Amino acid sequence: MNLLALDTSTEYCSLALWLDGEVASRHVLAGQRHSEMVLAMVDELLAKGGVGLKNLDGVAFGSGPGSFTGLRIACGVAQGLAFGADLPVAGISTLLAVAEGSGVDKVVACLDARMGEVYHGVYRRLDGHWEELSPPGLSAPADAPLPEGFGWTGCGSGFARYGEALALRYGATLSAVQPDLFPKAEFIARLAAPIFERGHGVPPEEALPVYIRDKVALKTCERV
Repeated sequence: MNLLALDTSTEYCSLALWLDGEVASRHVLAGQRHSEMVLAMVDELLAKGGVGLKNLDGVAFGSGPGSFTGLRIACGVAQGLAFGADLPVAGISTLLAVAEGSGVDKVVACLDARMGEVYHGVYRRLDGHWEELSPPGLSAPADAPLPEGFGWTGCGSGFARYGEALALRYGATLSAVQPDLFPKAEFIARLAAPIFERGHGVPPEEALPVYIRDKVALKTCERV
């Protein structure tokens, strides 16, 4: 199973090449330059791996939630590459990718959504498979979903940005926090591989971003 994975949902431009379970990856702090960098990074990664798009079984991308522009870039690039090589596509939740990268089995994933809010999801891994206990959502940190029990790990940039508010929200529910985790393409590749193995990738035209938030700007009177 060979696949290419990419994510531009955060300030990082992240790519990974999965070749029969061996992963080569690259992550660059891109700021607002994802569209300038991503295709060159794809070419570099494929050349380094000694493969072309025709040697791949699929293209995966971080489908969101995350930056609106970043999600459109990742989806558009994945679609374009897949169209040209007649490949299926898999969109992978950025929150689930954060959970996959945590190395633990009980995760509260929170990504900074700006505007005083976080994107959130709650995941538990059982027998090697992730169970979604709370679907991707958007709220103020004080209203983030509370999982049952203890021993949960808080992961993602939401905990870096709103650590105090989330600490008040979760209290003893959390046993650890990993605030620096972001949805790296290697985590996306790991989640996408079994999807392609089962033949569950979709045609490129059916791949869609997951935005969650409809409103992207504050009015002057709403800014604080």
